[in-house]
Amino acid sequence: MNCPFCRHSDSRVVDSRSTDDGAAIRRRRQCPQCGRRFSTLETASLTVVKRSGATEPFSRTKIMTGVRKACQGRPVGEDDLARLAQRVEETIRATGCAEIEAHEVGLTILSPLRELDEVAYLRFASVYQAFESLEDFESAITVLRAEREPTGVEPGGPPTTGAS
Repeated sequence: MNCPFCRHSDSRVVDSRSTDDGAAIRRRRQCPQCGRRFSTLETASLTVVKRSGATEPFSRTKIMTGVRKACQGRPVGEDDLARLAQRVEETIRATGCAEIEAHEVGLTILSPLRELDEVAYLRFASVYQAFESLEDFESAITVLRAEREPTGVEPGGPPTTGAS
């Protein structure tokens, strides 16, 4: 690590602390040449590979921006979006891969978004799962209903028997 003051090519670690819930390490360093102290922040890099083949650093902000569009007009706050973005990042980092396809990031968003808001989930899924027809929406809604009502009981109504 080069000293930011005298550009000496070495430094000594004086103190290390975990930050961001263990996602980064903050190190306090001292230069043996000039004696000045400085801090560094070490994180494991996570790179997103775009469809074009270009790469860019993973960004929670980009996740929040994309999901915010799907949540427009829905009762979803900024804190909810931040938690969703953190959960997505944790899921991706748990895979142990340093690079991930942009499409995989979008698919990773779907599950936590479904738990957060079903309408926003359908909006987002229509893009990432390439819905092409009304039937695609109907089938997604059918799956959501089946997951919500596994006992066959309609909210606010008597149990359904399957026969009308």
